[in-house]
Amino acid sequence: MNLKTILHTALIVLGASAGATLQAQTFPTKPVRIVVPQTPGGASDALARIMGQKLSEKWGQPVVIENRAGAGGNIGMDVVAKAPNDGHTLLMSYVGSHAINVSIYKKLPFDPETDFTPVATLANVPFVAAVTGSLPVANIRELAAYAAKNPVSFGSAGNGSVNHLLGEMFSVASNTKMQHVPYKGAAPALTDLLSGQIQLVFTSLPSVAQHIRSGSVKGLGATGSKRPQAFKDMPTVAESGYPSFVINPWFGFFGPKDMPAAVVRQINADVNKILNEKDTQDKFAALGAEPFESTPAEFGAALRSDIAKWAAVVKSSGATAD
Repeated sequence: MNLKTILHTALIVLGASAGATLQAQTFPTKPVRIVVPQTPGGASDALARIMGQKLSEKWGQPVVIENRAGAGGNIGMDVVAKAPNDGHTLLMSYVGSHAINVSIYKKLPFDPETDFTPVATLANVPFVAAVTGSLPVANIRELAAYAAKNPVSFGSAGNGSVNHLLGEMFSVASNTKMQHVPYKGAAPALTDLLSGQIQLVFTSLPSVAQHIRSGSVKGLGATGSKRPQAFKDMPTVAESGYPSFVINPWFGFFGPKDMPAAVVRQINADVNKILNEKDTQDKFAALGAEPFESTPAEFGAALRSDIAKWAAVVKSSGATAD
C-alpha cells in the first residue's frame, strides 16, 4: 500500500468519525418529545417531567412531555415504535409496560425488544403496599391477618399491570384471597383508595408519597430490597415476613429501533450526568426513587432478563388482559 493510498484511507476513517461526532454534537436540532404511556400523576410522568426540564436546559431545545395512556401502555409505546428514529422522540417506559405486556396481551402491534432502542435507565422505583387510612392495620403482617378474616379489595392500573401482579403475588404469599379491581390507570385506583372504595393498592411510591406524608393513606411496606431513602421508617415487605417478595422496577428511556449509535451514546451520557446532579437526586429522593445508571447494552440485557422473569409470574398468576 503506497503513501497516497494510506493517506486516502486515513482521511475516510477520520471523516466517518467526525461525521458521527458531528451527528451527536448537533443533536437535538429541534424540540424533543418524550411520550409517557401512562396517565399524569404517576411515577413515569413525574420522572419524565424532572428529566425533561433538565434535558431541555442542557440541550437548549424544548422537551415536551406527551401523555398517551391506554391499553396498559401499549398505545404510547406504539406511537414511539412508529416514530422517526432520529432521537427526537423518546419513550418513558418502565418494567410494567415494557417487560410484562408481552406476556399479558396475546397480540401486540410491536415487539418490545426488537422495535425499540434501549437508551438510558433513570431510576429504580419501589412500589408500596398502601391502604386506606381507616383500615385497622399498621403493618404488612396485620394486613395479612385482616385479609384472612375480612373482605379486602385491591386496585390496579389494569389487568396484568405491575399493581395487579403484586397484589396476586401477595395473596399467594400471605395465603389470603383478595378481590382484584382493575382501573384504567393507577390514578383512578388511588382516587378510590382515598375515598375508601377499595382497601389496598400496590402502587409506585412517587404516586402515593404525598398521601402517605399527609396521613390520608398508610404505607405499610415497600417492595424494594431496602427501605426508601425518603421513608426510612417504612419497612420492606421482605423484612415484614416475606423475604422473597422483592420487586424494584426500573424506569428508563427507549427510542425507536435503529437509532444512530452516536445519538444514543450522547443521550445516555447526558442522562447519566443529570442523574449525578444533587438537585436531581434530591427530587428523585422526594419521590422515593433512586437514580439508576447503565449503558444502553446493560439496559437491553436487563429488559431481556425481566421479560423472562415476569413471564413466569404472569403464568403462575393466570393474569390476562383479554
